[in-house]
Amino acid sequence: MMEVHQYTHIFVLGLIFAFFDAFGIGANDVANSFATSVSSKSLTLKQAYAIAVICEFGGGMLLGASVGDTIKGKIIDVELFANQPELLMLGFLCALVSSSAWVIFATYCGWPVSTTHSIIGAVAGVGIAAFGFNAVSFAWGTGGLSEIIASWFISPVVAGVVATLIFLFTKYVVLIHKNSLRRGLMVIPVYIFVAIFVGALYLILKSGKKQTISDNNAALIFGGSLGAAAAAAIIAAFFLVPWLRRKLEKEETVKWFHVFNPFLSPQPHNENINKELEMFLDHGAQQFAKEDDATKLESGEITTVEVEEVPKENSAKSFTKKLFSGFNSDVVTVTSSHVAAVHDHAVKYDPKTEYLYSFVQVLTASFASFAHGSNDLANAVGPLSAIYTIWSSAAVGSKVPVQTWTLAYGATALCIGFLLYGHNIMKSLGNGITFHTPSRGFSMEFGAALTVLTASYIGLPVSTTHCITGATAGVGLSNGNVKAVNWKMLAWCFFSWVITVPVAAVIAGALFAFLSSNPHF
Repeated sequence: MMEVHQYTHIFVLGLIFAFFDAFGIGANDVANSFATSVSSKSLTLKQAYAIAVICEFGGGMLLGASVGDTIKGKIIDVELFANQPELLMLGFLCALVSSSAWVIFATYCGWPVSTTHSIIGAVAGVGIAAFGFNAVSFAWGTGGLSEIIASWFISPVVAGVVATLIFLFTKYVVLIHKNSLRRGLMVIPVYIFVAIFVGALYLILKSGKKQTISDNNAALIFGGSLGAAAAAAIIAAFFLVPWLRRKLEKEETVKWFHVFNPFLSPQPHNENINKELEMFLDHGAQQFAKEDDATKLESGEITTVEVEEVPKENSAKSFTKKLFSGFNSDVVTVTSSHVAAVHDHAVKYDPKTEYLYSFVQVLTASFASFAHGSNDLANAVGPLSAIYTIWSSAAVGSKVPVQTWTLAYGATALCIGFLLYGHNIMKSLGNGITFHTPSRGFSMEFGAALTVLTASYIGLPVSTTHCITGATAGVGLSNGNVKAVNWKMLAWCFFSWVITVPVAAVIAGALFAFLSSNPHF
C-alpha cells in the first residue's frame, strides 16, 4: 500500500510538467483573447501583454475553482485506481507530459488547438492503457468523447453565425451609412452597454465558481450586470463620445488623458489625422518589395542587390534575443502574397468609423481573457492538484481541492507562456485568416464569447478556441467573397483539432504503459 509522501519524484515531475502545460496554455489559448485586438491594431502587442498578465492572473487567482474536476468531464473513473493510488499519480503525470508536449508543438506550428481537449485526450489515453476502452466514457451528456467530436463541427459553425449577424448589423446600421462616423458616435454607448452586460454575465456564470441562474439569484445576477453596463454606457456618453467627436469629427489634437475633461478648451487642428488613421487600417504589403527584387534579379532586370552585413552576436546574447523575440514580433503585417491577396478581397470602410470600435474591442478582449484565466487554468492545475492530493494523503478522490499556491504557480506559467510565445498563434488567428479591423474584431470576439455563454446553458458542447476561429471565418465571409478567407489556414486549424485528442491519447497511453510495466524493485 502507498504511504503518505511516497513517490515524491512523481510529485516533483508533476510540478515541472504542469508548468510546461500551463506555459503551453498561455502560448496557445491566451492568444485567442487578443489575436483579433492586436491584428486590428486596437491594441499593440505590448499593450496586449500587459492587459493579459493582469486579466489572466487575476482571473485565475480571484475566480479559480475551489474544487477541481481533475479528469475533465469524468473521462475515466478514478475509483478504478482506488487500490493503487500511486498509479493514478503516474497517470496524471503522463497526461501532463503528453498535453504539454502536444500544445507546445501545436503552438510552434501556429495551430490554435483546444487545451481542454488535449488534457482530456491524454487522460483518456491513460485510462485505455490501464483498463482498456471500457474505462473511457463515450456517453453524451457526461462530457464524454462523443461531445468532443461533435464540438469540432458545432463550435465554429455556431460562433461563425453569431459573429456574422453581429457584424452585418454593424455594417448596415453604421459602416455603410452615408455619415457613418456620426452614426457610430451615437451608437458607441449602446455597444459598450451590451459588451459590459454580456461580459459581466460571462464572468459571473463562467467563472471557476460555476454560478447558475435560479429563482433566488436571477435578479441579483441580471441586476448587477445591468447596473454595471448602464454605468459604463453613461460614462462613455459623457466622457468618451465627446473626446472621440473632437478627435475624429473636429480633428483636434487631443491626448488620451483629455478624455477625462469634457470641458476642455478647443485644441489645435491635427493635420495628420487622416494619414494616421489610414496607417491604422494598413496591415502592410511593403514587405513584398524584397520578393519583387528577387524576381527582378532572376529575370535580369537588376544585376545586384545590396546585402546588409549583420554583425555576429555571442551565443548568450543571441539566446536572450531569441527568447524574448516575441516582445517585438510583428503579428499584424501580412506574411505572404497569398495572405495579401486574401486581404485585397475584403471591403474597407471609413477609418474614422473603424477607430470607434477599437475601444469596445479592448473591453471584449479583456473580459474574454479574465474568464479564460478563471477556467482553462484548471487544465494544468487540476492534474497537478490531484497528484499533490494523492501524494499528501495516499488516497484517491474524484474531487480534490485546488490549492492557492497551485493557482498562483499555474497562472505565472500561463502568463510567461503568452509573453514568450503567444505571438505565434496571434499570427495564425489574426490577419493570417482574414482581414481584421476593429469593427470586425469586435464582432469576432463578441460572437465567440456570446456563443460560449449561451451554449453552456442549452447543452451545446463548445470550445473557446474553436469558437474564435469560426467567428473569424464567419466575419471574413461577411465580405460576400469566399476569397476573403484563407481556407488553407483554416484547413490546418481543423486538422489540428481533429488530431489533438488521438495524438495526446497515444502519447500519454504509451508513456503510461511503458512506465507502469517496467521491472522495478
